[in-house]
Amino acid sequence: MSTYKELKRACFEANMALPKLNLVVYTFGNVSQADADAGVFAIKPSGIPYEELTAEDMVVVDFENQVVEGKMRPSSDTRTHGFLYQRWKGIGGICHTHSTYAVSWAQALRDIPIFGTTHADHNTRAIPCAPPMADDLIAGDYEYMTGQQILDCFQDKQLSYQEVEMVLIGNHGPFTWGKDAQKAVYNSRVLEEIARMAYLTLQINPDARPLKASLIQKHYDRKHGAGAYYGQEGC
Repeated sequence: MSTYKELKRACFEANMALPKLNLVVYTFGNVSQADADAGVFAIKPSGIPYEELTAEDMVVVDFENQVVEGKMRPSSDTRTHGFLYQRWKGIGGICHTHSTYAVSWAQALRDIPIFGTTHADHNTRAIPCAPPMADDLIAGDYEYMTGQQILDCFQDKQLSYQEVEMVLIGNHGPFTWGKDAQKAVYNSRVLEEIARMAYLTLQINPDARPLKASLIQKHYDRKHGAGAYYGQEGC
């Protein structure tokens, strides 16, 4: 019996949510679920159609990307996941997709501005787009350096990964993360919807201005601030 049965189950369920949420087609995308205490994470195997996946197929690797359990090759993005788990303590899940609207912003090399309260409910900042990777890094350890690309973007823009749980990789696509794999998937779906709304906003009014600061803070705080009152928790 697998030592990591529950870890693989959680990873499998998160991956299976991607096609249900229209975030992937064919074999695009991947989700991982980490066990920080054990120093490992489970991730989707590379190139396997979602309809053929089982929980047992999930591959367990350590944070140095060495396979601990599993018969198949892990996702080609495994080294990006491992890089982020090593450096950003506290995140327990990572999701990568090629969803249409988020990828479109990434290909346009544009941050997604805060045009409305839906965005502000989740972030107080524009969703960042990391610049394209330099040629020498592309020729090297590409997936590992994608993690460095994300880290550099957050440092350059002075962003907190604990507040902004999503990023666009220039000319590539979105990565999201959270306390676990399900939250990472949630953030991916939110990101896709925000990207779609922002695109439509600029189609209707190319001169649309970002949401004013007072509304940004109000909507973020009512969900995440010290006096948060959205939802039923604490009732």
